[in-house]
Amino acid sequence: LFRSAENSNYSTFETYRLRAKAVNEKISLHEFARVLLMINKKRGYKSSRKAKSTDEGQLLDGMDVAIKLYEENLTPGQLCLQILKSGKKRLPEFYRSDLMNELNKIWDFQSKFYPDILIDDFKKQLEGKGKNDASKNFLGRFGIYTADLKGLNKRTELFQLRSHAPSKQLTLEEVALVISEVNGNIHSSSGYLGDISDRSKELYFKKITVGQYLIQKLDENPHFSLKNKVFYRQDYLDEFERIWETQAKHHPILTPELKSEIRDIIIFYQRRLKSQKGLISFCEFESEIIEIEENGKKRKVTIGNRVCPRSSPLFQEFKIWQTLNNVKISSGKEHWERDLDEDEKLMLAEELKFRDQLVDKDVIKMLFPGRQDISINFKKLDGNKTISALYNVYAKIIEMSGHDEVDFSKTTFSKVHDYVQKVFNGLGFNTQILNFDFEGDQMDPDKHELYRLWHLLYSYEGDSSKTGNEGLINAISRRYGFDKEYAAMIANVVFQDDHGSLSAKAIQKILPFLKSGYAFAGRKEGKLKESACEEAGYKHSIDSLTKHENEQKELLPKLEILPKNSLRNPVVEKILNQMVNVINAIIDEYGKPDEVRIELARELKRSAKERESMTSNINKSNIEHERIRSLLINEFGLRHVSRNDIIRYKLYEELEFTVNKTLYSNTYIPREKLFSHEFDIDHIIPQSRLFDDSFSNK
Repeated sequence: LFRSAENSNYSTFETYRLRAKAVNEKISLHEFARVLLMINKKRGYKSSRKAKSTDEGQLLDGMDVAIKLYEENLTPGQLCLQILKSGKKRLPEFYRSDLMNELNKIWDFQSKFYPDILIDDFKKQLEGKGKNDASKNFLGRFGIYTADLKGLNKRTELFQLRSHAPSKQLTLEEVALVISEVNGNIHSSSGYLGDISDRSKELYFKKITVGQYLIQKLDENPHFSLKNKVFYRQDYLDEFERIWETQAKHHPILTPELKSEIRDIIIFYQRRLKSQKGLISFCEFESEIIEIEENGKKRKVTIGNRVCPRSSPLFQEFKIWQTLNNVKISSGKEHWERDLDEDEKLMLAEELKFRDQLVDKDVIKMLFPGRQDISINFKKLDGNKTISALYNVYAKIIEMSGHDEVDFSKTTFSKVHDYVQKVFNGLGFNTQILNFDFEGDQMDPDKHELYRLWHLLYSYEGDSSKTGNEGLINAISRRYGFDKEYAAMIANVVFQDDHGSLSAKAIQKILPFLKSGYAFAGRKEGKLKESACEEAGYKHSIDSLTKHENEQKELLPKLEILPKNSLRNPVVEKILNQMVNVINAIIDEYGKPDEVRIELARELKRSAKERESMTSNINKSNIEHERIRSLLINEFGLRHVSRNDIIRYKLYEELEFTVNKTLYSNTYIPREKLFSHEFDIDHIIPQSRLFDDSFSNK
């Protein structure tokens, strides 16, 4: 007779059972300590709005919507139809489980009329597919097109079909449309954060705690994986309160003072992230190195202004004008080249105020309509990405408030601005957030409401609410007059978390000269024209120094060691200090060299954007592999998922456009036979010709 280790005393299973029991029944103080220790190990997800990733999905706090669906026995489609008929246009977000429930109801009812189409195998094939991919599967496997809605109000017609689908027979084309639509909604709601919201909803409706939920899952399946089963921090707090309240009735030692100490100081205390402001670079123009003395030792420190965020409206406008002064237009037919004139710059600057970018074709069309022989030296001109992100939200707010849908990309900035201002005035919103004119008496950016709104969104880190931004929503609503639902849309705007190369103070001095037509940088390519930096009283770089100034420049006798923790990467810091030591040793032995050339590793040569992109791709790959691993365990019954198993399934997903038929033999691969010995993976270029075992060669 063998006994499972997880069913013995002091096992993990027993502690989970005690944790669930402690909610309603007495346990000993020793057992209570074990329960608290377990809760302390996993304290729940606390949202940080700056760390949100689109790959992880979205946090939902739509319990009111879920309750309405439950109490009135509605599907998401039926509720949306009610909302649209009431005259409102903004539809709520739904939990993934509610959307899954709607899909199952539709599938079960419509399969009575189309049993040869709506089969279990096809339902599994649609899992994880977006709307367009699901439509392609209907067409590829059964030759069924999705219904084409041709009425004046397609949105209402669609939800009319979704509303009828669980109880009335639809045509095959309508079924394909409805199922593809719901499947797309499910795909959009999936992800790490969406799963957290869904689990929290289940706790609410079942009126259970995190511990009770987990022991139920373990009772159903002892091999249930507890990994990545994350809950809100508030769900753990609610569980702690219920357990403490029950146990305090039986143990007098559990006083309110002890509860406060254990809850607020020991278990749920979380210090704020250490500020990284000290790692932000100093502005090259508004900083200086001074020597200070501490404990009898002298050391050099840098003081002054630090560089400003790239998302700052001030920096965005600075970059626009810096680029415009470097634009050259040319005619291949007439053989001329010139800079933009003042009127052309003003026209482009006006449009770039609210656009993310303008591609070269749009620039030429705007400045020289009908000309085919004109070209510019930029593929695209970056616009004010900050204001563009805000105006995209304003467009959605205008639509949701009952006005006609607008496409800002097809009209000019002045018309867009006037239209938004008119609508916002009618709704009682603060229209000062629409303007950012850095001119004349308005040179101080802090005087602009738009700048203040940006700073609020950029600097807000999060609060203790489930979604982490309740305080931000309230602040936006209070300051600018937005309704809570519209303030929530603005609160979801997250800006680029990166910094420029200049401080706000330096930009304020340089920007007026950029607008006057001066180029930003120093004398390059033999140009004698003074730069905007020089006009503002700065020397931009070594290029802006004369030969005499360079020769008279006083050089350091030796290189100085980088201070400890002065760089984010300790490995790079150590390597650079070793380089400094080598160069100083060369100076001691041979004197000062005329020139020092440093070769960097390939990774270090990459820009911040390239490194960020590389890290992002790695994270995406890890999330995708974890999704596939979980799917293979739960749906295919694989106990040990290998790297080759994941590759096999990824290759199978790539066959979606061929309706799971092999590329060369056109053989259909049934889902249930994917991991059988009937199918094998081969290389596109044989290994005898080229040893390439990468995923792209399979």
